[in-house]
Amino acid sequence: MTHGIKIREAHFPGRAPIDAYGNGGFRFADMSHRGSILCLPSGIHGWEPQTPPILSRRDVDMILEQAADIEILLVGTGVDLRRIPDDVRAALRAHHISSDPMSTGAAVRTYNVLLAEDRAVAAALIAVD
Repeated sequence: MTHGIKIREAHFPGRAPIDAYGNGGFRFADMSHRGSILCLPSGIHGWEPQTPPILSRRDVDMILEQAADIEILLVGTGVDLRRIPDDVRAALRAHHISSDPMSTGAAVRTYNVLLAEDRAVAAALIAVD
């Protein structure tokens, strides 16, 4: 009888500051995750944007599901600053979420400050090497 490896959706069920980033992932809450993440009111989720570093409308579905608890979305677009496409920005704005694109490093630092201030912040962070 062969037992396959079970792969579970990556999810940390709480809000936590990001302790480190780089090498293709993030460290938080004494854990690490390889790949991009969404930091939401429901916790920190593993995330695979469709066409990184540019967001698609589908990439923000989970964010919009929790829109009632989010006022600010920080978008870490990797090493370089990238524009948030108009359709994505419009969808966020329709849910009263302001979005700020910046490098992933700047987004991590800003997220940690706003989280410490208990602000209604979320972050979509694209992993960097």
